[in-house]
Amino acid sequence: MSETPAGQPAKPPAKDPMKGFRGVLAGTLIMEAITVALALPVVAKLGGGITSFTGWTIIALAVVLIVLCRLLKHTWAVPVVLLLQLAIIGIGITQPAIAIIGIVFLAAFVWFLWLRRDVARRMAAGTLPSQQQPQA
Repeated sequence: MSETPAGQPAKPPAKDPMKGFRGVLAGTLIMEAITVALALPVVAKLGGGITSFTGWTIIALAVVLIVLCRLLKHTWAVPVVLLLQLAIIGIGITQPAIAIIGIVFLAAFVWFLWLRRDVARRMAAGTLPSQQQPQA
């Protein structure tokens, strides 16, 4: 354990800010799965109707998003989530409504990753409020 200039050991943060990151990602994936599933009527109305392939593809995307919530504990899960967002945007060639969902949620995930990087940087520097020594 490192020591502060006053000779006292530095305390780790009381609360680990990285613990909640998976929860935020999982909640966002659930919201995206609901949004993708609710896009079926929009695709039916604006996308020229639902074929069995289109319907099953959209339902499969929603199921994969829900399954990914359970897999977020693995290090490979976040890149898979980002690749899935790109795949959802790619489906936009035939279904523009689904592509819009992919773009919005890709922006959200990129923002979450930027926030995680910023918190990790501040945690390493010891500048988080929970790492500060109380004033005497």
